[in-house]
Amino acid sequence: MIKIHKLLGILPILISFVSVCAQDGPYSYKKNDPNGIGKWYMGREIAHVMGFQGMYWLERPEREREEKATKLLENMQLSETDVIADIGAGSGYHVFKMAEKTPKGIIYAVDIQEEMLEALKFRKREFKAGNVEIVRGSEKNVNLPKNTLDKVLIVDVYHEMGYPMEMMRSIYNAMKKEGKLFLIEYRGEDPSVPIKRLHKMTEEQAVKEMAAVGFVLKENIDNLPWQHCMVFVKEIN
Repeated sequence: MIKIHKLLGILPILISFVSVCAQDGPYSYKKNDPNGIGKWYMGREIAHVMGFQGMYWLERPEREREEKATKLLENMQLSETDVIADIGAGSGYHVFKMAEKTPKGIIYAVDIQEEMLEALKFRKREFKAGNVEIVRGSEKNVNLPKNTLDKVLIVDVYHEMGYPMEMMRSIYNAMKKEGKLFLIEYRGEDPSVPIKRLHKMTEEQAVKEMAAVGFVLKENIDNLPWQHCMVFVKEIN
C-alpha cells in the first residue's frame, strides 16, 4: 500500500514532465501564456487564432490611421500584372485594395475559416473584382500552384499559424524564384505597441524562423506606425 501511495504521489510529476517535454518534429508543447495554444516553435509559443468573430476589428475605421495600409501597399511596389497571394486574407481588407492596382494580375485570397471565405465571396461580388480568386487553404498548405507568385502578403497572421514550418514551405514552393514575401507583424521589440505579447514578433525571431525554410531578409521597411514590414526573398544556393 505504501508503494502504491508513493507511485500515486509521483504520477502528477511524471505527467507534467511528459507534457513539458512532448515533441512533434520541430514543435514542442507546454502551457505558458493564456493567449497561446501551448505549442512552441523555435522558442516561440504560437498564439490563438483570431476567429471570424473578430471580423469587425479587421474592418475598423481607424485601421488606416493605426496601420497605414496605404503605405504598406506602396512598399510592395505593385505592378498591374502581379500575381499575389494574401495569406490569411480574412475579410479582404488588403485583397480588394490590391485588386484595384493589379487589373491584369491575380490576387489569391487564401483563408481556412468558412466564414471568412464567405465574406470574401460576398465582397468579390460587391466590388466586381474579377481578378480575385478565393482559395481555401489548410493548416499546412496554401494550396496554390508552384512557382506562380510574384509577391506574398501575410499581415498579422504568421504568429497564429499552427504549422508555421509546413505553411512557409508551401508558400516558398508557390513563389517564383525572384518572388518577394512581405511579412507584416506588430513589433515585438516595442512595448508601446498596444497588442498582446504573443500577437507580436521581433525581427530577430522572424529572421530565424524564415531561415528554417530558406528565406532571407532583404530589408525591413521601417515606415509603418506599429508593424514591421519585413521583405524576405528566396535564399540563393
